[in-house]
Amino acid sequence: MVGRSRWQNNFSEWFNEIVQVAEIMETRYPVKGLYVWLPYGLKLRNHVISALKELLERTGHREVLFPLLIPENLFKKEAEHIRGFEGQVYWVTHGGHDRLDIRLALRPTSETAMYPMFSLWIQSHADLPLKIYQVVNVFRYETKMTKPLIRLREVTTFKEAHTAHATAEDAERQIREAIQIYKQFFDRLCIPYIITKRPSWDTFAGAVYSIAFDTLAPDGRTLQIGTVHNLGQNFSRVYDVQYERVDGSYEHVYQTCYGISERAIAALIMVHGDDIGMCLPPEFAPIQVVIVPIPYKDVQAPIEQTCTEIYERLKQAGLRVELDLRDLRPGNKYYYWERRGVPLRIELGPTDHANQRVTAVRRDTGERIHVPLDRVAERVPQLLREIETSMRRRAWEEFRKRIKTIASVDELQNAIHNRNVGRVPWCGNEKCGLEIEERVEGSVLGEELFTEAPKNRSCVVCFQQANKWLVVARTY
Repeated sequence: MVGRSRWQNNFSEWFNEIVQVAEIMETRYPVKGLYVWLPYGLKLRNHVISALKELLERTGHREVLFPLLIPENLFKKEAEHIRGFEGQVYWVTHGGHDRLDIRLALRPTSETAMYPMFSLWIQSHADLPLKIYQVVNVFRYETKMTKPLIRLREVTTFKEAHTAHATAEDAERQIREAIQIYKQFFDRLCIPYIITKRPSWDTFAGAVYSIAFDTLAPDGRTLQIGTVHNLGQNFSRVYDVQYERVDGSYEHVYQTCYGISERAIAALIMVHGDDIGMCLPPEFAPIQVVIVPIPYKDVQAPIEQTCTEIYERLKQAGLRVELDLRDLRPGNKYYYWERRGVPLRIELGPTDHANQRVTAVRRDTGERIHVPLDRVAERVPQLLREIETSMRRRAWEEFRKRIKTIASVDELQNAIHNRNVGRVPWCGNEKCGLEIEERVEGSVLGEELFTEAPKNRSCVVCFQQANKWLVVARTY
């Protein structure tokens, strides 16, 4: 990819501009933190959601759709949960001219809406495990600076899965399954990630523990792109979700939940972008291939005719392809489609036409490849697969370069200042974790999972034997 300076050095401005000029979202809606999905952006969103739904359905999850409104008495029943959300809730207080007897919360998340229904649906061990999910809007009164796709007051693409299990062991198994689903999902998006167990002070309200996936923006801030929570029996005891065991006794179920929002789409845009604009992985691009004729005098009609034939062949091959016949200069068309992240451009000019070939241009590298006309339908899908593989490899290489193993708190501050993520040896004591967060301009993401424990290293705070890696970064 060429020219990354603005993408890296003025990322926030770049992102806001690209979301608009690439027609992902309209940001001028007259309510702060609410945005309009535009047709091109909505296609991108739908491709992403379809992939996630496929992974969930394949693992036995069933889709549901719950109401938006949650009665206040149900919402406030789990005390710790409401403490975590009470400052973010939108309340409906009137119906027409009448004041409601019970206020209704606009769903900030759905535990308090779903679990009273679980108590009706789950009666015996035969009803377990229960695994459901929905993709819905959620509302949170975000008081920090809002940003399209990243920090919203209406999250329009909130996938939340909720499960119930007979035993703590089965709930733990479900946590592992959820992590695998998310790993497969982000791998398909070509988005690199680090997985952490969140510290106690950053655990989802009402959860026993929380696990999160984070990726890294060009400006050095991490973006949380997925969360997995073990709820234990905290909610099932409050909402009396019990099942009858084989021996006739009763037990409260063990629960998990896990969510992903349109931050996954923000990550898709930020991770693969460059100074020009977006660069989308072929699987998710609304348009995978654009064909641009380069007409010249007497060969204009033959060139356009050949481009139409190529368009039909690629369409029949199942590709999402666009034939650009607009009355614009070719250079203007190139720039237009490059900003929108179309993975592959096919050019056909007089020289190509005379030599019975096309020129294929990769968005990710800018490489120009000559392809014989009679091999276009075969070669283009191959090129798209090569682009995807290359984008995934490069994204992970760049990501790993910016995960720095640090030996001291001073080095940690320096690494974060230079747009990196720091991982430091840690004894596991919460006091040491909090002190690290106080001493650096960043946040503790938590204990890094799925990696070897530090060997012969001391905690950077208390200098006792370290048994974990603690991940620290600036965050969105």
